[in-house]
Amino acid sequence: MNLIELIPIFIIIITCITSLMAFNNNALFQRYAFNVGAITRDKQYYRFITSAFLHADMMHLFFNMFTLYFFSRVIAAVYGVWLFLGLYLASVLAGNAFSFWLYQKRPSYTAIGASGGVSGVLFATVALAPLQTIYLYFIPVTSWIFATLYFAYSVAMMLKPRQGDNTGHSAHLGGAMCGMIFVAIFTPIAYLLQNKLYIGIMLLPLLYLAYEILINKKGR
Repeated sequence: MNLIELIPIFIIIITCITSLMAFNNNALFQRYAFNVGAITRDKQYYRFITSAFLHADMMHLFFNMFTLYFFSRVIAAVYGVWLFLGLYLASVLAGNAFSFWLYQKRPSYTAIGASGGVSGVLFATVALAPLQTIYLYFIPVTSWIFATLYFAYSVAMMLKPRQGDNTGHSAHLGGAMCGMIFVAIFTPIAYLLQNKLYIGIMLLPLLYLAYEILINKKGR
């Protein structure tokens, strides 16, 4: 087994172990989850990273690790395993940083999961190959269409959250944007220009979100 496979599998194994431990240990969960109040009040900045190694339940853990396993190999093969690792950690940070910025006046806001990092890897792959086919619950979907719909849904849920929806949409969006920025930095511009139309369409929901947050002051 080479590093391209070893590093993602190592992340998955560690995440599974820590998540399983926290399922039956609420003190561990409370100690390392992302919590705005603990970060602001107690300066526990490690929570920006440690929260990615905790999950709410087996389904949450399975889908995050399943997605990470398949898409991590693409990024590691194209950019190298260390850039993949940098992307994953940067996306975790970006997702939680965006959540912190949005909800800094809500000290009770708490989130867990590797969704920011997974979204970064997933959407870096989409930006790299927007015309490839991915399978959503075994249904084939062109990746740029999936990304556009995903962004639109996440933006809608952020601006008008449903009661009982505990999904960290802000972490998803922050991580996804980090993944797309990563591709913009490390991919030849000529290649990106070939896909400028698809990338531009994917970004439309995010531009709308920026307008609502920065101009209309919604979603905070």
